[in-house]
Amino acid sequence: MSLLRSLRLCLVARAGSCPVRALGPGPVLPSLQAGPLLLQSPQPWHTFHAGPWLSSSASSKELLMKLRRRTGYSFVNCKKALEICGGDLKQAESWLHKQAQKEGWSKAARLHGRKTKEGLIGLLQEGDTTVLVEVNCETDFVSRNLKFQQLVQQVALGTLLHCQSLKDQLSTYSKGFLNSSELSELPAGREREGSLKDQLALAIGKLGENMTLKRAAWVKVPAGFYVGSYVHGAMHSPSLHNLVLGKYGALVICETSERKANLEDLGRRLGQHVVGMAPLSVGSLDDEPGGEAETKMLSQPYLLDPSITLGQYVQPQGVSVVDFVRFECGEGEEAAEAE
Repeated sequence: MSLLRSLRLCLVARAGSCPVRALGPGPVLPSLQAGPLLLQSPQPWHTFHAGPWLSSSASSKELLMKLRRRTGYSFVNCKKALEICGGDLKQAESWLHKQAQKEGWSKAARLHGRKTKEGLIGLLQEGDTTVLVEVNCETDFVSRNLKFQQLVQQVALGTLLHCQSLKDQLSTYSKGFLNSSELSELPAGREREGSLKDQLALAIGKLGENMTLKRAAWVKVPAGFYVGSYVHGAMHSPSLHNLVLGKYGALVICETSERKANLEDLGRRLGQHVVGMAPLSVGSLDDEPGGEAETKMLSQPYLLDPSITLGQYVQPQGVSVVDFVRFECGEGEEAAEAE
């Protein structure tokens, strides 16, 4: 509980002074706090001797540079790929990916079983669909690496595409969850071959740590509903487009009769409450007010004004809270270790 109490204090202290990143219509907002720097493991700059085909012209060297930029692999491996494939750029790129896949699976097998307590929560929204995913690694250092963050992006996109492929005629909201096994079998995306578990193996091969695709949640809403969202410790990189990353994430599903101008701000505040107060159920506006140990969301003291309940805060806003999802990075790992 001490960790949760510290989180609540942090949320309350920063709520009035620091804008956050929230998904939904409107401008991109700065994150709640300055996220850690995106670190990229530099590729070693190898010296090499040009092979027969490579020394023939400057254009061959340009081809090597192009392959290096497109794949991110070392000059030595790119040179070898082009030599094996006779200078064919497309074939060389395919050969490099296959070799990396083999190396990744081998390394994943060796690292299997090592604890993955760190990682990131990823939040992505497109149209009426919002997804929340968790990907874990061994150290916080790797979680700040752009390649790991790109893996989280691939998992979020894979989950989004899966959800959008479900042809539901919605009269109310729908919510679903994917466990680690189900998540691993999803296709990698429109422009990538294989499944998400193949992308996981590639990331393990590149970064050298055990990683797991832990879970995902998705929500689809029709007209008359709104999904509020919040990520604590939010990081945003232009290269990751609309993906928001952090250590905690929440989605709050609200029903509203009309589109209100303050819905985005309201949804962010509700998400903050869910992250900080960790409710277990929504409850009812008729429930008696509870104390700090209360687990029904609407009966809990409102995080940003404990003199009233969350229900008392929401009621005048003209919306009804109907459901929520809360992810905490590494959640459950301590309990599993204790067992």
